[in-house]
Amino acid sequence: MRILKNLSKDKLAMTSLMVIIVMIIAGIFAPLIAPHDPGQVNMKLRYASSSWDYLLGNDHLGRCVLSRLIYGIRPSVLWVLVALSLSVLIGAIVGFIAGYFKGKVDAWIMRVCDIMLSFPGYVMTLAVVGILGAGLENILIAFVWMKWAWFARVIRTSVMQFSDMDYVKFAKASGTPNLRIITKHIVPVTFADIAVIASGSMCSMMLQISGLSFLGLGIQAPHAEWGMMLNEAREVMFSRPELMLAPGLAIVVVVSAFNFLSDALQVALDPKLMTSQGKSDKSYESEVRKTAYEYSRG
Repeated sequence: MRILKNLSKDKLAMTSLMVIIVMIIAGIFAPLIAPHDPGQVNMKLRYASSSWDYLLGNDHLGRCVLSRLIYGIRPSVLWVLVALSLSVLIGAIVGFIAGYFKGKVDAWIMRVCDIMLSFPGYVMTLAVVGILGAGLENILIAFVWMKWAWFARVIRTSVMQFSDMDYVKFAKASGTPNLRIITKHIVPVTFADIAVIASGSMCSMMLQISGLSFLGLGIQAPHAEWGMMLNEAREVMFSRPELMLAPGLAIVVVVSAFNFLSDALQVALDPKLMTSQGKSDKSYESEVRKTAYEYSRG
């Protein structure tokens, strides 16, 4: 409730949150919302213009563009959220163990993370997809395989900041079990960092899966995906630009929404940032009023 209350003060954040919620709901209930079967081929409607039955027109196989756009939410957003959740879960478990227990455990875990992070993310994702083959499942496996180490390192750094606090030392001295200390005293204070880096990583993962599908290494036909829709519309990008505009705008809107929400979450979860932002806004307003007053006096 406190987070929502803080977010409600930022109109852009609330708009971004509403866009994300609407997208998720539309993806879950795609069979009920989509006006047509996204895979239904009708060559008589090949490259047909917009109509009441087909609001966004039809593609090169006469399929409904709007229906494919709605079904494309599932691989482009929902399944990326699943892969992100698994990456954060694995990274959080490993990061908490390394940051809390330290010593040899931390050293061994960090060396494994160093090895994983020594390879460029995009290159390794392409390598995994090249070895396992194109497809949604293999892309998600590549995401989880490459992202958990980065989350583990970031979360481990956050945990180490709080594991040496006096209240944590007192809990250890009083005989409180380690698991209870982690869940009760450390998880709540590190939740802000986890939420911010997770929402920020969502954007890069969405762009990666769309990029791989655009190159033909991601979602395969006849399944709908935004990047693949962009690839399919390349041949008519000048004569029928709206076929590229629809999936392109969808990617831009959702990625921008997650970006704006990530920035707002960082402020909403950190009272110090909210206070400093409020002070800077007030000082800026007072400076503007002072300048306007001096200008009016000549």
